Amino acid sequence: MAEIERVRSEMMEMSNAMVRLHKEQFGRGPTKARSDFAGPNAVLCVLEDALLPAEQKLIALNDENRVRDGRISFQVATEPEFIASAEKILLRKVRSFASAVDVKTAMVFEVFVLEPQEGDGAVPPLSDWPSQQPALDGRKSGLAARTRSRTRSVHARRSH
Repeated sequence: MAEIERVRSEMMEMSNAMVRLHKEQFGRGPTKARSDFAGPNAVLCVLEDALLPAEQKLIALNDENRVRDGRISFQVATEPEFIASAEKILLRKVRSFASAVDVKTAMVFEVFVLEPQEGDGAVPPLSDWPSQQPALDGRKSGLAARTRSRTRSVHARRSH
């Protein structure tokens, strides 16, 4: 039970940190935020009502790409702050960070991929897997045969 409370607390801290960072950088933060683990090594922060009035006007003028481009530039410029915040809260190293915006719903998504921890159930990189070449070759050839068969039947139907 203590583990669940710890994770809830971390996710609440992540949401608050994302709102604070957006407010600091844009002068206005989202009105709703929720953060959750998406597997053992990823955190997704969903921020609602996150767009500025000026961005909303650009969208109304069908200039959505300018809003997207501006948000991407913002992410690149502020990436160190977002990563530092996540690492401080989660006490884990961030391996990758990305931000996305859905201009139709005024939602922003902050995604953090964390370095795997021992025993967290993460899938190791393929380079660490034991050799499975014979089994994979058998599966590939079966798939290839099925694909060839389907391709022939599609071509046969088209030629009639």
